[in-house]
Amino acid sequence: MALNTKVIEIIKRKKLEPDFDPSMKTLSRIMKTMIEKGAEGKTQLSLDANLNYARLAKHIVWLEKKGLAESTIENNKINVALTADGKKFASTISKII
Repeated sequence: MALNTKVIEIIKRKKLEPDFDPSMKTLSRIMKTMIEKGAEGKTQLSLDANLNYARLAKHIVWLEKKGLAESTIENNKINVALTADGKKFASTISKII
């Protein structure tokens, strides 16, 4: 399975390993990027946050499960945006980290 297909499947299925523990530093980078740049595709978000697709996808799914982000898939392109709660959370963690 190609990496791009694997990432799309992670986000479509919205399943994480039971022991997945998100990195606060990684969450902070993702959310900071999303606050500064707004909603963007996973490729640009990955580049801006300096993360590989697989790591990004797992953190995005975690954020979605918490109601902090939403992703939409159109023509195999994944776009990610923060929810209102996600923007509040991003503001909070940016003060902590």
